[in-house]
Amino acid sequence: MKRFTDKLAIVTGGNSGIGYATAKALINEGAKVIITGRRKEAVEKAATELGAIPFVTDQASLQDIQQLKTHIEANYGKVDILFVNAGITGTRGPIETTSIENFDNVMNINFRGAYFTLQQFIPLLKDGASVVMLSSIVANMHSANSSVYQASKAALNSISKTAANELAARRIRVNMVSPGPTRTEVLGKAGLDPAGVEALYETLQEKIPLKQIGTAEHVAQMVCYLSSAEASFITGSEFVLDGGMTL
Repeated sequence: MKRFTDKLAIVTGGNSGIGYATAKALINEGAKVIITGRRKEAVEKAATELGAIPFVTDQASLQDIQQLKTHIEANYGKVDILFVNAGITGTRGPIETTSIENFDNVMNINFRGAYFTLQQFIPLLKDGASVVMLSSIVANMHSANSSVYQASKAALNSISKTAANELAARRIRVNMVSPGPTRTEVLGKAGLDPAGVEALYETLQEKIPLKQIGTAEHVAQMVCYLSSAEASFITGSEFVLDGGMTL
């Protein structure tokens, strides 16, 4: 029997990148997967390709989060796996010139949205369920020109550990996966052209001891492991997938 047969999984931001790869891996292991995203066409296209169930929602919108929760409760019942993946990098720049708009956009999706997605789904989580938050190695870094993104992931890690403590009595496990440089569409969405993206990857690769850039599939396999029975004694932990970059 596959690891997730008869399990229901929610993947936010599941129409591309890490979310898409994780939804695919969960489905291959037998799970019924609901993917969310802000763009109707993209979410429905991805769902058709994957064999997933689409739901259009913006993680930055509390109303959308509540509608997602209500829909799943009414149509599917309890949830076995919650992967809070949706996030953005925002615009890079020094603290001195960071705009309120950029600050709000990043925090509303990466932190506020993730926080209230977790909050809304706690009543729907089965006892023994798995929650995985997509964080980043930047949560423990303090590089110039990335203050808001770094802060959003550090805050996410903090509430994830608190949630692990609060939900332990129900055997609900909450863990974080923190990738390093990973090949996804996120840099293009941030405004870099393809040549600029490749140049950045080449530069980053030289800083990684394993001399390779991570893939969405690397993260997907870790999420699957943390959501499986094999990881039943793991909670409140952060798993770094960076090829040794932060050693």
